[in-house]
Amino acid sequence: MLSDGFLKLEFSLAPEVERINALMEKYADLPMSLADACLVRMSELYDDAAVFTVDQDFLIYRKQGRKKIPLISPF
Repeated sequence: MLSDGFLKLEFSLAPEVERINALMEKYADLPMSLADACLVRMSELYDDAAVFTVDQDFLIYRKQGRKKIPLISPF
């Protein structure tokens, strides 16, 4: 899907380390994985994006503090 241009990935972890760490600390009780934190951060950076997931933790995660993350999921 990446090579066909269906999916586009414009995310670099290095400049986002501080925010990623903050998210992982905030949700340490779940605990939040690095991959989940990256997806939450991408949802903050790309406001019109939705997260495709089967992980129910995304029902709990919030972007920019209180905003629900748009999901494409079975729940």
